Amino acid sequence: MAFALLAVDPSGARRGRLRTSRGTVETPTFMPCASAGAVKGLSPHEVRGAGIEMILCNTYHLYLRPGHDAIRALGGLHAFTGWHGPILTDSGGFQVFSMAPLRTVTEDAVLFRSHVDGSRHVLSPEKAIAIQQALGADIIMPLDECPPYPIAFEEARDALERTVRWAG
Repeated sequence: MAFALLAVDPSGARRGRLRTSRGTVETPTFMPCASAGAVKGLSPHEVRGAGIEMILCNTYHLYLRPGHDAIRALGGLHAFTGWHGPILTDSGGFQVFSMAPLRTVTEDAVLFRSHVDGSRHVLSPEKAIAIQQALGADIIMPLDECPPYPIAFEEARDALERTVRWAG
């Protein structure tokens, strides 16, 4: 399989460089989703060969299985995935949102049932960060409340303000 990403910006727009301990990422960038630790259908070598500089792994899915403690014991996400470049983990907030019938948002956390086995979990802002640290991600995201669309202005404002409090 051969494909390439164009890195040329003919408009001359501003670009940046994001430096991590595992490499530099030219921005803007494309991060393929490796939800459970793998970009489906591609090896880490093929991902790198396509010009990808960073991948995105999913906190929610990795927390549920195989679990952040198991991944930490294996040497972290880089050892688990075989990807040795930068890794960004999301907070898990969107996945909890997308499973709306299985979750309740409170001021302190998101309470949800696993889509895998129905077990109950609490994802607080602190726990989302602790999970991502245990995974060994290079860039981590704070827990966010993702409201549905369409939504009333007041509800959107409340979700935004809660996300800001969670990040504080």
